[in-house]
Amino acid sequence: MPESQHPFDRSIWRVLGDPLVPGDPAGPLHGRTVAVKDLYAVAGQRVGAGVAAWLAEQQPVQRSAGVVETLLAAGIDITGITRTDQFAFSMAGRNADYGTPPNGAAPGRIPGGSSSGSASAVALGQVDVALGTDTGGSVRVPASYQAIFGIRTTHDLVDRSGLLDLAPSFDTVGWFTREAALLSTVGRLLIPEPRRRSLAVNRVLIIPELQTSAEQDIADTTTRVADRTAEHLGVPLEEWDIDAGRLDGWLDAFRTIQAYEAWQIRGEWIMAHPGALESEIEARFTAGRDGAAEQVERARGVAGEARATVQDLLSDAVLVQPAAASVPPRADDADRITGVRAGNLRQTCLAGLGGLPSVSVPGLGTGPLPYNICFVGAPGTDVDLVELAERMTSA
Repeated sequence: MPESQHPFDRSIWRVLGDPLVPGDPAGPLHGRTVAVKDLYAVAGQRVGAGVAAWLAEQQPVQRSAGVVETLLAAGIDITGITRTDQFAFSMAGRNADYGTPPNGAAPGRIPGGSSSGSASAVALGQVDVALGTDTGGSVRVPASYQAIFGIRTTHDLVDRSGLLDLAPSFDTVGWFTREAALLSTVGRLLIPEPRRRSLAVNRVLIIPELQTSAEQDIADTTTRVADRTAEHLGVPLEEWDIDAGRLDGWLDAFRTIQAYEAWQIRGEWIMAHPGALESEIEARFTAGRDGAAEQVERARGVAGEARATVQDLLSDAVLVQPAAASVPPRADDADRITGVRAGNLRQTCLAGLGGLPSVSVPGLGTGPLPYNICFVGAPGTDVDLVELAERMTSA
């Protein structure tokens, strides 16, 4: 493996090269670089999933994930494979086996997870693009904590072949950049053109219940951005007054299904490897083991109702909301890190339940610590949604 031009920080990188895998020199994006989250298959490499004991048992894969192959064919060089939280079941960015990647925008603060290494590699300028995944906010939150662009794509719109699952009902492909234009360029590569939909916006929405769940500066910026977006599009700004209890019920359903599916996929391995996972993450898996069948079935019913409601609501609208409930907590403040998780999931679960695209956008608010605002649209409107975010950033 060629020696990399970047210093090897094991909290960011599992494998690093210069490049690790070269892209097609004739590709249109030759000269650009990408980091790959350690859930995606890269031919000749193992998939480690952020767990040392898991990595030790893996063999190199024969074929790269579909999106990795597409990026290589476009000429983008793979710089390396980046760290993830253990089995991607966290949003903090801390890893008991490998440490916590640095926050490129707020030193001493957590980077956000589970796509923590990918976000840090972009924020620190080590790569142009980084692949992540987003199940419950794992692109949107680290993008917010590190002041970079990130996208959670429409569920099942982008090829997930060669990607290690967490909870398939919600798992999506995502990526980070420092430039909105590059976020869009990658989207045009990875999102099949026949499945794209135009963004038809007759109104811009905000959700007061989500505003009150976020820190005041973030809420104020969300309102201002929503108002400017409505003015830019020439449509009214409206509020959706969802009841707090109903929203919490949707979040509970999301968490129940996520934990159940995660346990179905990894439970047998976890039982055979006691102590391999950090206790907090293991507890999230075992919650899925302990859930009764009728509880899971009931959660699927609630999630189906939420999906239908949110998709109908956004069929002709764009939602503007906080990307995360808070600015990044200090890396040494364990209680605060635990405390903000529920608030962040409250912000992120709507797009997850609806299978919706959501673009996490920096630079729309000011403050001593970073935070992003999300634009959420109807299924399939990913490319148009990024272009809207780019226009609003410029404005």
